[in-house]
Amino acid sequence: MKIIMIFDQIQSGLGTKDDTMVPLTGKKDPIGPAVMMEPFLKEVGGHVIASLCCGNGTYLADPDEVSRKFCAMVKKLNPDVVICGPAFNYADYAAMCARVAADINSTTDVKAFAAMSEENADTIREYKDKVAIVKTPKKGGLGLNDALKNMCSLAKALADGSSTEELEQKVCFR
Repeated sequence: MKIIMIFDQIQSGLGTKDDTMVPLTGKKDPIGPAVMMEPFLKEVGGHVIASLCCGNGTYLADPDEVSRKFCAMVKKLNPDVVICGPAFNYADYAAMCARVAADINSTTDVKAFAAMSEENADTIREYKDKVAIVKTPKKGGLGLNDALKNMCSLAKALADGSSTEELEQKVCFR
């Protein structure tokens, strides 16, 4: 199972909360939370083929264009699944994750979902009926390993074409 991860500048390690204008870029290696996910990905036969990212400010300056470019990169790389996040409690990053995942699902043949914490209530309310959003703790909160396992389980089910309804009831915002 080939996976692409989408991060902001903080989770990708390419900037701080003040480095918001990091341009859209990518690496063919797992970075950030993707490294922590590797043991769980092995359990489901998955590996990260690319990590894509951009700064929050870059996204907010032109969400349509950034999402279009992420979708084009996904089409070119042709993974089985795209995981947008985990965004934890970062509001701008959560909004990017939900929007990009929804756009990937509607403009490509690739399946995508987002992951974030409950602190992003507005984004969750806006997107929970458009895209699966896996529950995560806020940054530094308890339960990260469980959230990463749940993200990998959902990725596997989507890649296999299995029904995800029961799993989404357990691990996603509804």
